[in-house]
Amino acid sequence: MTAMPPDLERLLEDFKLAERSERIGMLIEYADRFEEVPGHIASRPFPEDHHVQKCESEAYVWAEDQPDGTLKYYFAVENPQGISAKAWSVIMDETLSGQPLEVVAATPSDIVFTVFGKEVSMGKGMGLMGITDLTTAFARQRLRARGVPIPTEER
Repeated sequence: MTAMPPDLERLLEDFKLAERSERIGMLIEYADRFEEVPGHIASRPFPEDHHVQKCESEAYVWAEDQPDGTLKYYFAVENPQGISAKAWSVIMDETLSGQPLEVVAATPSDIVFTVFGKEVSMGKGMGLMGITDLTTAFARQRLRARGVPIPTEER
């Protein structure tokens, strides 16, 4: 199994150790760092193929190829109250942008529950996992285009 990026592993460990109120504060801090997708990547109305299905906050994900073969991820969250989606988008960007595609592709979507807790609502959990799934799908897409086998798809 491919290891997760060290920054993501550290973040997950921090959230595992945090009490619920501390976790909420940490997520608000991440959401405060959210930046809208830049105009050179996308503009409204956003294309449907970048839309995160089942996300109540109307999130979108893009991936830009980098010279080193990695991807830089960008996000839009159309619901101004979408604090969780904004926080998760920042976490995805800060821990997966610039990482090897094999590592990004192997990132499990259920890490959402480590960060947000088991008490996250089903709807919110589905949306956040959808952000992860679309982010990792871009990495898998690039790997397939390069002819690289994807471990989770080898069966």
